[in-house]
Amino acid sequence: MNLMRWFKEKLSSRLSVYVKPLILPLKYLNNKKLENVRISNTTFIDSKEKLILGNNVFIGHFNYIEASSGIVIEEGCQITNFITITTHSSHISIRLYGSEYCNHSNLIGYVVGPVHIGKYTFVGPHSVIMPNTKIGKGCVVSAFSYVKGDFPDFSIISGNPAQVVGDTRKIDEPYLKQYPELQSLYNTWIKD
Repeated sequence: MNLMRWFKEKLSSRLSVYVKPLILPLKYLNNKKLENVRISNTTFIDSKEKLILGNNVFIGHFNYIEASSGIVIEEGCQITNFITITTHSSHISIRLYGSEYCNHSNLIGYVVGPVHIGKYTFVGPHSVIMPNTKIGKGCVVSAFSYVKGDFPDFSIISGNPAQVVGDTRKIDEPYLKQYPELQSLYNTWIKD
């Protein structure tokens, strides 16, 4: 084993003793007071000034949120773990330009656009949300989904590429019948 690899392994193992994933409260973002927002210390946010969070948002461990073209994550959303949300992508232009990619500006195929995630949406682990995506309220994004485009309220979104495979209201219905006292709470956000 070479010296550099040995040093890197020792440093990594030592850091893992001191840096543990934690969920921490986020009280303010861009001078806006937030209520009950929790975010992991292992989530990286690029262009934080263009990120808008609602209250009661949870953002878990090891996420990458790139907000240079604007991201809105509305009230009550849960962004689980190992998720990428990006507002730009070079996945087409890098192939078109090849080795000349870095020598051009205004690249053809370079995708830029905002992301909007509606109220009380749940995003499952290892999902990717691409630029120019709008996810409605009350949706569930299944784990390992590649999400791009517009998805209506209450969609169950799954796959690569992701598509609508169901309606969350059908999942909620038996719970609301069994626990009718929850109906008024449910109605407060679904009718917005």
